[in-house]
Amino acid sequence: MMKSIRRNLGTLVLFGTVLGALPAARAGVGVGATPVPGAEIVIDGTRSMLDEKWTYWKGPGFKSELPIKWKIVDDPVDKGTVVQSDDPVAAGGRFGTADIVTKKEYRDFRLHIEFLVMKKGGNSGVYLQNRHEIQVLDGDKTSHGMGAVINETPSPYYLYNGTGKWNSYDITFRAARFKDGQRTEKALVTMYFNGVKAHTNQLINQVWGGANSGIDGGRNGGKGITDVPGGLKLQNEGHDVRYRNTWIKELDLKEPETDFKE
Repeated sequence: MMKSIRRNLGTLVLFGTVLGALPAARAGVGVGATPVPGAEIVIDGTRSMLDEKWTYWKGPGFKSELPIKWKIVDDPVDKGTVVQSDDPVAAGGRFGTADIVTKKEYRDFRLHIEFLVMKKGGNSGVYLQNRHEIQVLDGDKTSHGMGAVINETPSPYYLYNGTGKWNSYDITFRAARFKDGQRTEKALVTMYFNGVKAHTNQLINQVWGGANSGIDGGRNGGKGITDVPGGLKLQNEGHDVRYRNTWIKELDLKEPETDFKE
């Protein structure tokens, strides 16, 4: 166990612009969690990693152009730099105009992501497989609100740290399964919100939000999920939401089980 912790802390030093400054860094879940063995860091607070591992999602509402306009800014809480969702074409809440997505696509995975909402009402979103949104929306406690598997679960708003503070999602996701082109098993997710388990083996029934929502869009009323992998997408709603310390480990979950402990 100690060897694993030392190895993970060593990873933080290697990718140190943001990660080296995180408080109470540890393996596991919660703000400051260090990458589990085999994980790939996709946000470390540097411009080079943003350009290397991310691109715009060219959905039906897309309005921007490369290079990515999201900014690298100082961490408002800790030392280091972070990624800020900021693109002029998204001003006024024009969602889908400047979302970013990882160049790499995934099926099953373990994800850690940290976000900070700067102002009341701040809005973004974390899309698993560029399909299923885990909401980032300050002030909303409904099934469309903070920490909800959007429109599928209540919001675990009581776990939210509030504006101006870092929050974390730790997620194990199992993609939908198919046979002969037909979905036989729905996508499944378990999630910790700021180190506390919020969703356990939650089935995800469909894609929400219409054509702008992801790679399957409004296909068959959101139920037309396809058997293709997708990237991790971050939504730009024209609000100041910041991201740091994000890493993904690919998995191959044979059984419909996503519950985990770290």
